[in-house]
Amino acid sequence: MTAVIETRDLTKTYGTVRALDGLSLSIPRGGVYGVLGPNGAGKSTLFRILLGLIKPTSGSASVMGGAVGDIAAGRRMGSMIETPRYPPYMTARQVLEWLSIAHGLKSDSQRIDRWLDRVGLTEASNRRVRGFSVGMLQRLGVAAALITEPELIILDEPTSGMDPPGIQEMRALIRSLADTDGITVILASHQLLEVQRVCDRVAIMNRGKLVREGSVTELTATGERLRLSLTPMAQALSVLGDKGTIEGNAILAAIPRAEAPALLRALIGQGIDIDEARWVGADLESVFMTETGSIQTPETIHAR
Repeated sequence: MTAVIETRDLTKTYGTVRALDGLSLSIPRGGVYGVLGPNGAGKSTLFRILLGLIKPTSGSASVMGGAVGDIAAGRRMGSMIETPRYPPYMTARQVLEWLSIAHGLKSDSQRIDRWLDRVGLTEASNRRVRGFSVGMLQRLGVAAALITEPELIILDEPTSGMDPPGIQEMRALIRSLADTDGITVILASHQLLEVQRVCDRVAIMNRGKLVREGSVTELTATGERLRLSLTPMAQALSVLGDKGTIEGNAILAAIPRAEAPALLRALIGQGIDIDEARWVGADLESVFMTETGSIQTPETIHAR
């Protein structure tokens, strides 16, 4: 599995504050990779180092096989960090033309039209950006990051300021960039449900350190439980003991898969009617909360 980004013991300090604390991370080529963490976890610092905007205090990092700051490697990546700002008197089309020229590209109206269409700004292409909403600026920022047709793109909170339909459209765009265009997408977002839906792998950071990394499927399989819709619930709980908890109109059984057949036989033997039995995993939010110390266990989340 080829890595597009590698960091080794990456550290960045500001006085006594360690924004990054010995971060070692390998991000594979292809797909959508989420970088998650609470405010102050070090995500923005990591991105700024990878883009060559700031230097690490110690440790090393490489991007697209080259050292950070390597011009050839840098031309193969795009980025949008935080809400972008552009000259207010320019139209969306002029912004992309201006950035194309700044990158040493010829002004190609077909390429510009294609990316305006992909981000949903065709109808607003000739409007001055001073009247753009935050969500429209985010869309334009994504188009600007893609105008050089990079192999790798870093998107920091791309759905900020968007309404639910806009979030859904951005999710579809991000997936299509990976699946259709073959672009590796690195995504930072606080919208954990969207991350779970769109990302293949995620890294969870806290206080400058990597605390968990893996595929979304692997991470959300942690805490898997058997969800049982049955009656009477009180009798089922007496069979399960401390392995059973109520969730709405169902019971969650914290048991290994190997024990499920015996449990179902025991419940039926007690005259309990089972309408449905299915396995459910923890969602990414519960994993995130547990790993960053916000909530101690998935059980606490279900209790709330």
